[in-house]
Amino acid sequence: MSSPLSQSMPTSPRFVTPCIPTPARTPPTDETWLHELQLDGYRFQIVKDGRLVRLYSRSGLEWTDRHQGFAATFSGLRCRSAVLDGELVLPANSVSWRDGQEIELLFFAFDILHRDDEDLRLLPFEERRRRLVRLVTRSEIPCLHLLQTFADGAKLLGEAERMELGGIVSKRLAAPYRSGRSKDWLRVKTAETASRMDSS
Repeated sequence: MSSPLSQSMPTSPRFVTPCIPTPARTPPTDETWLHELQLDGYRFQIVKDGRLVRLYSRSGLEWTDRHQGFAATFSGLRCRSAVLDGELVLPANSVSWRDGQEIELLFFAFDILHRDDEDLRLLPFEERRRRLVRLVTRSEIPCLHLLQTFADGAKLLGEAERMELGGIVSKRLAAPYRSGRSKDWLRVKTAETASRMDSS
């Protein structure tokens, strides 16, 4: 019997329902995981098909028309097609970006789901990460950044506390990309964030 993932392979780049981390109390401690900071931004996908680039929110709403200049920047990706999963981050002095103002948006990529007519979701995260690093470092797009990974989740959680961020996300190195809630991705909140959520 084929898996739901194999039944939905796209033949062209398009929005993919995102993988959602499962809440956890502490990060994994073994070497089969990598860990990332949970940025204070908006989950987005960059979908490139030739010279056409589209922007999608976490829920699949398209935002391309509101930020055409930002979207066009990603035509400079060194590939024919791609789907990048990541976080859209605003400069510290920006209040809102939803009215279409061309402010200096930044995109921190943390996964690649498609490249050059190849669906990459069945590959392990470790291999997708390797391909993402190669694409981002070659593309030289000023607003495109690679979200860094770290081996020590406990130490990174401490840094997230110090930086007053929401927490960290831990990802299993051997796992494919699965849409929807997944235990291959774990989100651990900082103590301050957890306390604020509990008291609200």
